[in-house]
Amino acid sequence: MFKTAPKPKDLIPQLDALAANSTTEKGLMSAIVALLHENLLKYNWVGFYMIDPKDKNMLELGPFKGSMTPHTRIPLNQGICGAAASTGKTVVVDDVNSDPRYLACSTETKSEIVVPIFVRGEVKGELDIDSHFPAAFGIDDRAMCEHVAKLVGQWLEKHS
Repeated sequence: MFKTAPKPKDLIPQLDALAANSTTEKGLMSAIVALLHENLLKYNWVGFYMIDPKDKNMLELGPFKGSMTPHTRIPLNQGICGAAASTGKTVVVDDVNSDPRYLACSTETKSEIVVPIFVRGEVKGELDIDSHFPAAFGIDDRAMCEHVAKLVGQWLEKHS
């Protein structure tokens, strides 16, 4: 008998525990990307981009799971990642091929969600997830991703 795949909300207790027990920013982010990538089958690429402390107009790739990406640095005025960071709003794209902002990383990517991370009211980074499935991110995915971003933001506030 097969175990059913967890739903996004099913991972919230584990995510909360990771945030409560992590001692480093990189450790927390690495554990989150591993948990999401391994448990949510439509999450084919999961990673964090953080604002470069030396260049506030640039996102730098942080911990991630999935295929290598050529986009290790993204200006805030480019791509879906740049849009989420510069507006401070979650961006969900059901079909990346129909969004001119999409910076192609993989021909397999069909949809994307990007959620900004706030620290003391300022965007400091974001959670970025790509899927090989069109319209992969529903209300439950968005709620869980926004919970993750809030957890990371609170962790950063507490530890910086």
